[in-house]
Amino acid sequence: MNWNTYLSHYKSYLKIERGLSANTIDNYTFDVLRLCDFLKANHFDVSPIQVTPEIIQQFIYQISKELNARSQARIISGLKSFFSYLIFEDYRSDDPLALIEAPRIGRKLPDVLSISEIDALISAIDLSKPEGERNRAILESLYGCGLRVSELIELKISDLFFDEGFIKVTGKGNKQRFVPIGQTTQKYIEWYRLQIRSQLTVKKGSEDILFLNRRGNKLTRAMIFTIIRDLAGLISLEKNISPHTFRHSFATHLLENGADLRSIQMMLGHESITTTEVYVHLDRRHLTQIVHQFHPRNKK
Repeated sequence: MNWNTYLSHYKSYLKIERGLSANTIDNYTFDVLRLCDFLKANHFDVSPIQVTPEIIQQFIYQISKELNARSQARIISGLKSFFSYLIFEDYRSDDPLALIEAPRIGRKLPDVLSISEIDALISAIDLSKPEGERNRAILESLYGCGLRVSELIELKISDLFFDEGFIKVTGKGNKQRFVPIGQTTQKYIEWYRLQIRSQLTVKKGSEDILFLNRRGNKLTRAMIFTIIRDLAGLISLEKNISPHTFRHSFATHLLENGADLRSIQMMLGHESITTTEVYVHLDRRHLTQIVHQFHPRNKK
């Protein structure tokens, strides 16, 4: 088999057995394709079964001159996944990356918006246009429920359980979770759904999708990024923000107001609590308040 055949089988494995999203699968296969480009450029005529640790070392040395530590670590992680799959399927018995260590990278703390900045962004929306009501509902949903952008654009009308105060969210690996939704967010979603969305001619396949473009199709990730970028420009916001910034702000503001990490982890859909713990480092004033309030040496 050639590289394309192995990659095709690998993509099927990632989709069917690991349940990964299309975006994640593309990222994994892109890392392998980068290795393929290196092999071709350096005249290595080898299959995935024949790749040696020496070839991998040369490849890592090459990308170390072109990419930062974070990008190198991601590619190494992607290659390790691919060769682990080959071993799992008995295509080969050894791992050419067994002795390869990814570069150590520091954890970058996410940007967070203040409540006043979020209010300013929402206030900058032009509500005289139909898409304005939609955009307000989108920002309220991102901030009010801590959604990933992929979760937002896939949100369905049938996922709204407003009587119970929850929405059903489909996250990474098609894992589903129920997230509480506040009255304010519910109000803006319902206004958009009943007054704006109901007037659209919905295209086939998008009948149950909540947020639609003017042509009645599901929104793209790029469109959500553009909406937020344009609003940031309108209020001259100096921070470099994205849809994910609202998710970070959701978690940080909950923590600052006394929510526990375990609850935040469940709402965000993090598999590991260590992923959620990054928010502890965002506002050290919150940690100071906790010590002063709860440590026995600080109680009067």
